[in-house]
Parts: sequence; C-alpha cells; structure tokens
Amino acid sequence: MIKRLTSLVALLCAYTFASAVNYLTFTAEADSSSFGIVNEDNSVDVQYSLDDGGTWNTLPEGEMIPLEQGAKALLRGNNPDGFSSDENNYTHFTMTGSIAASGSVMSLIDGVGESEEIPCPHCFFELFSGCSSLTQAPELPATKLKMACYKSIFIDCSNLTRAPELPAMEMEMMCYDGMFWRCTSLKEAPELPATEMANGCYGGLFDGCSSLTKAPKLPATVLRDFCYVQMFIGCTSLEEAPDLPATELAINCYCEMFTGCTSLKKAPELPATKLKKECYRGMFKRCTSLEKSPQLPATELAQDCYKELFAKCSNLSQITVGFTQWGGSQSWVDSVAPTGTFICPSTLKEIYGKDKIPEGWNMKPNDGTGTENIASTDCTIWTEGRTLFVRGAEGLVEIYGLNGQLLRAAEGKSGETIQFIMPAGGTYVVKNGSMNRLIRL
Repeated sequence: MIKRLTSLVALLCAYTFASAVNYLTFTAEADSSSFGIVNEDNSVDVQYSLDDGGTWNTLPEGEMIPLEQGAKALLRGNNPDGFSSDENNYTHFTMTGSIAASGSVMSLIDGVGESEEIPCPHCFFELFSGCSSLTQAPELPATKLKMACYKSIFIDCSNLTRAPELPAMEMEMMCYDGMFWRCTSLKEAPELPATEMANGCYGGLFDGCSSLTKAPKLPATVLRDFCYVQMFIGCTSLEEAPDLPATELAINCYCEMFTGCTSLKKAPELPATKLKKECYRGMFKRCTSLEKSPQLPATELAQDCYKELFAKCSNLSQITVGFTQWGGSQSWVDSVAPTGTFICPSTLKEIYGKDKIPEGWNMKPNDGTGTENIASTDCTIWTEGRTLFVRGAEGLVEIYGLNGQLLRAAEGKSGETIQFIMPAGGTYVVKNGSMNRLIRL
C-alpha cells in the first residue's frame, strides 16, 4: 500500500512538473538544419536537450547543433536578470535549414517558461536577428514589459510566416520597436489589444513586411510620442489601413506610418482636431494607389504636422481639409496627381504649389454647410471637371480669361444654377455685379 501511494505521488509530481514546464523548442522542418548562439562574453546561461529533457548540455558560443527533419531541441536557461542588457551587449541565435520555434521564450529566463514578466530593458533584443531559417515564432507570453524588451527580435527573419500572440495591455517605451522588420514572408499580423501606449512602442513594428495583407486593430484613443512611427512602412501588399480612433495625438505619433504602402487604396479616418508637431508627417508618402485623402478636420495646424503627408501619392486627386490658414505643410502634396479637387474653407488663401494647393487642381471651398461658397454670401460657385457652376447670381454673369477676353455670359436668377462649359482647364474671372472672383478649373 505504501509503495502504491509513493508511486502515485511520484507520478502526480512528475505530471505536475511536466504540465508546468514550457521550454523554448526548436523543431527541424528539413534535414541538415542546425542552431547555435552568439554569446561572446559567455555571460548568459543557455542549455539544450535533444532527448526531451532527459539530458541537458551547455550551448557553447560558436558551436552549431545539428537537427535532422522532425528532431527537436528543448532550450532553457537561468538568467533572472535578463538575457541581454543593451544594444551593444546582446545574445542571439543563429540557424541553418528550416526551423519552427514553439514553447515559451521565457524558459531562457526562469528555466521552465512560467514567468510572464520581462526582467530588464532590451531583454530579448535581436534574439533571432538574421535567422532566415526561422519559419514560426515562439510564444511571447509576457504581460509586463520593459523598455525595448522585444526590439528587433525577429529582424530579417525573411521566412517567418507565423507571428506570436502579443497579450500585453500596457506598453513600455520602444517595447515592440522594429519587431518584425523585413519579415518579408509574414502575411498576417498578431492582434495588438493594448490601449495604453508608450513612446515609440509600435515604431517600425512591421517595417518592410512586404507580404502583410491585413493590419491589426489599433484601439488606443490616446497616443504617445512616436508610438506608431513607421509602423507599416514598406508594407507593399497592405490594401486597407486599420481604424485610427484616437482624438488625442502626440508628437510624431503617426509619422511615416504607411509610407511606401503602394497597394493602400483607402486611408483611415483621422478624427483628431487638435494636432501636434509632425503628428502626420509623411504618413501616406508614396502611397501610389491612394486616390482620395481622409478628411482632415483640424482648423489649426501645428509645426510640420502635414509635412510630406501625401508626397509622391501619384494617383491622389482629392483632398479635403478644414484649416483656414496655411502652415505645417511643407512639400505635403509634392508629385500628387496632375489634376484634382482641393476642398477647403472659403477663407483659405488660394495659393498653389507643392506646399499648398497642388498645381493644376481645382479649389472647391466648403464651409461645412453643404455649399461651396467662394464668391460672396449671395452667390455660390464651384467646378466639376471643365464645367463651372454659378448658383444664386442676380443679373448678368460673365466669364473672362486672364487676358481680359469675354468667354461666356448668361443671365442669372435667384435660386437658379447656371452652367458654363469651359474650353480648357485654367484660371478664369467670374463677374457678377460688384463681384469679381478668380476660379481655377
């Protein structure tokens, strides 16, 4: 009886231990695969087992451990103070062949993979950097992060197709910065449930992920400096942006967020009305499939807030803004479509160029009342293509070229709309009584 109880206790203990451990595991998906570690000062404890935890060996720096297809290696370590300490003193794996990772990366910290708290800044900095053989990421279960803890962890993992879950709800400075940089095979992003941002927390997160087709939801409503900077830069397969509900912005918060997303056809709504320095700088630069801007409702601009916002968006042909004075828009429409419509308040000064209204575009003022009043309180004028519309004019309406030549004329009546089909695009003078107004087709 005692022997049976002893055996039962031992079995239960073994079961409990087995169910608790969650070792980082490398599984070879092809013959002639191998893994090693770059740990130049030998300050990090890393052990591996090729017999399911029966025997453990120290993983020496510079030695590659071979794995044939289907073989597994368990990894653990006792590193309670962290795996790497800064960007100049870090440890990382090397690989050949094809390897899928699984299990918890935290087994490198606590030996069993139970911990959910990152112990130090830069803890896993560039842990798998340059591992083009890595096809699947391990678990990253931590809910308590540290500054730059996962920064560039999978940089240049060009065959990574599966990303880990990222359950943390509160960010730390640069915690995910450059995490999947140039992971060119990654098609699906992990969910990003956090609503509490930190400076630079998602900076460059999917930079260069050219196969990414769908972006994760971004539910945060209050942003921090640089929090989304370059997040999707170079994601050339991304067709639709996530909703961006934030109304409280921060310096550089959306800077170059979608730069070079050449397949992006629809921009997200940008509801914020109070802007910050460089908050939208270069946000849609080189988005060559974008044809229509989101509405930009802010009435006052901050320093460089729209700088290069739509630069080189070569098919962009409609922009809608709410500001009444120019500023903060250096080169913001450089190299957009040659013709288009610029919708704005009637009080905005009509100036053309790469810093103002695009050359060759029509100005179509909109004062938020459903009419485009650019002439006077009694007469409304707008354009569509080569047609010029005049509504509410009393008496003779005349259209002149800039050389003074009379081109069109018609009698106007209150409540009626007159249409003038013009011979070509350009700038014309609309006269009606004392009104004398320039209009650009």
